[in-house]
Amino acid sequence: MQVSLISALLLTPILSHAAPHNPIQAVRDIDWEKELLGRSDDGLEKRARPEKSIDAIFKGLGKQYFGTAADQGTLGRAPNAEVIQADFGQVTPENSGKWDATESSQGKFNFAGLDYLVNWAQTNNKLVRGHTTVWHSQLPGWVSNINNKDTLTSVIQNHVSTEIGRYAGKVLQWDVINEMFDENGGLRSSVFSRVLGEDFVRIAFEAARKADPKAKLYINDYNTVEKGSSYAKTTGMIKYVTKWIAAGIPIDGIGAQAHLMAGESKNVPASFAALCAVASECALTEVDIVNAGASEYVTTVKSCVDIKNCVGVTIWGVRDPDSWRSQNNPLLFDSGYATKAAYSALIATLGAMSTVTKPASSATSMASSVTSMASSVAATPTA
Repeated sequence: MQVSLISALLLTPILSHAAPHNPIQAVRDIDWEKELLGRSDDGLEKRARPEKSIDAIFKGLGKQYFGTAADQGTLGRAPNAEVIQADFGQVTPENSGKWDATESSQGKFNFAGLDYLVNWAQTNNKLVRGHTTVWHSQLPGWVSNINNKDTLTSVIQNHVSTEIGRYAGKVLQWDVINEMFDENGGLRSSVFSRVLGEDFVRIAFEAARKADPKAKLYINDYNTVEKGSSYAKTTGMIKYVTKWIAAGIPIDGIGAQAHLMAGESKNVPASFAALCAVASECALTEVDIVNAGASEYVTTVKSCVDIKNCVGVTIWGVRDPDSWRSQNNPLLFDSGYATKAAYSALIATLGAMSTVTKPASSATSMASSVTSMASSVAATPTA
């Protein structure tokens, strides 16, 4: 068959991309959408894209989300937003939901940053974890200086009810209280514990429940899965939360932050299982791992898959330079938004699990199926 002169001229620059010894195969391999429609290779096109995102695979294993931390600054950068749109199913405000950002002066609320994140999430069909209403850090001085029980009670109730109530029906979970335990498993010294003792937990959670009866309410902390199931902070959290739930305080979930040092992932499965046994649900809420070891990420994330009432995992950021631990390169994407080995290992391992576990009629029954076959998967080497 002869090719017309015009056709030959049209194909010549395109065929120059291929090996000259096989022109027919070269034509078949052409990305016609790019060549004829001018599609750009910028951004996500530079990354190897799996058939399914981690979030989609995770949901296929009976979980609710695979999320990340974000705020207006990171969501406003197109490459960052594109990665979140493609790979993650939930966003947690890294800073815009904290007390200093939302009520720096008493009674004067500013929700501009949090509004941006929640609106972005709704527009892009993402879930939201609220973070955080009561925390000793990033706390305005006017709160820290309160020394009257009635005043502090009223201030907590107003802050929690105003923030959570504003987003009622729009936020899946709230970290109502954050980082309230010390390393010995007791109450951290803060204005809340000094003035109110442990009763500030009841005050905050009751205000949260009233503000949004449908949101899942969490207590969240670090160093609870990193050090082993017998670590004092882990056992202390278990003791207190068990007592509070028995007393009727509406705590729905335990959040384990999992800011891991290299080598600590081995402690996560047992520690996390012990925590999850206390509440109706649990989640890994702020995961990052020094040097982002592939096997360490797999071990950590898989611990959620193996625990029936673990509902999700949140990676604390998208790319390394934006992490609070940027010098440790702890995330799944590098500075150029390229996927790292840990990302590929998660896709491969979780994807293999999803092919073994057939989708069930509900997330609960699916999670049960995953748990039953966990031992066989654990024996499979991961990269």
